[in-house]
Amino acid sequence: MTVMVDADDVRRVALSLPHVVEIDSDGFDFRVAGKGFVWSYPERTPGRPRRIRTDIAVLYVGDEAEKQALLLGEPDLFFTTPAYDGSPLVMLRLAHVGVERLTELVTDAWRMRAPDSFAGDPDEAAGG
Repeated sequence: MTVMVDADDVRRVALSLPHVVEIDSDGFDFRVAGKGFVWSYPERTPGRPRRIRTDIAVLYVGDEAEKQALLLGEPDLFFTTPAYDGSPLVMLRLAHVGVERLTELVTDAWRMRAPDSFAGDPDEAAGG
């Protein structure tokens, strides 16, 4: 059985990557070179204040093709909302993903947002 992840796992994985900064928020919000790559989902319900969902991560995926591939290929893990139409972002249900997959997704998001000078092999840059 795969152990499912939570916000603490997102934080651990994100902070293990080089040059990552955590922005103060009600959930989690990680950036590299000033660009967000993974953060908690700010759920918006009409007529109500937005709610920060730390059980859902918003991930930068690079482009629309990658977004659609994830949404169609793994609908139990990924979803989107009309607010994100046209944006290279997907929402990830943390309760449905294991540590290995989370690490892969967060690292990919970091790699797409990090400047080329940072984006060598993050394992090498982190010293292990």
